[in-house]
Amino acid sequence: MENKKHQYTLVIIKPDALVKSLTGNILTRLSEAKLRIIGAKVVKVSRELAEKHYAHLVDKPFFNDLYEYFSGKIYGPEYERILVFVYEGEDAIERVRKIAGATNPLEADPTTIRGAYGRINKKGIIENVIHCSDSEESAEREIKLWFKPDEIVKPIYKTKVVYKNNYPVLEWDD
Repeated sequence: MENKKHQYTLVIIKPDALVKSLTGNILTRLSEAKLRIIGAKVVKVSRELAEKHYAHLVDKPFFNDLYEYFSGKIYGPEYERILVFVYEGEDAIERVRKIAGATNPLEADPTTIRGAYGRINKKGIIENVIHCSDSEESAEREIKLWFKPDEIVKPIYKTKVVYKNNYPVLEWDD
């Protein structure tokens, strides 16, 4: 009998998916995983946020092109945003990654989201329409980066109360 694990995972629908009007298609495909959405929002990606998300790539020569893509700047002001979700459920990370497909759309099965809708652009940047966490550790790091505790409908990680301007605020307790 398989040992299933309750997990959380972060999913980002990237600007190239918005340009191609794929949001509904992607959410429909992700619904096949039978997971629950417990957090969702639209975000305009700052350079600082992109640098934190792609910390392992900041020093690479292509990072500026990656930022221009990830922030939607290469597509114009109306696409300078992404959609960010937290999904939860049994084996959430693996289930979402199976539907998303390989990171490189040229290597992804054509029946997956990235295989069907991704491409490599003229600058060599992978436009793969979706990001999904690859491990429990990265899921926790990414969820805490993109969401505040009160933007998720239930507690999922340890939090603490801090006071800002004499008001209690919930923050992640690292």
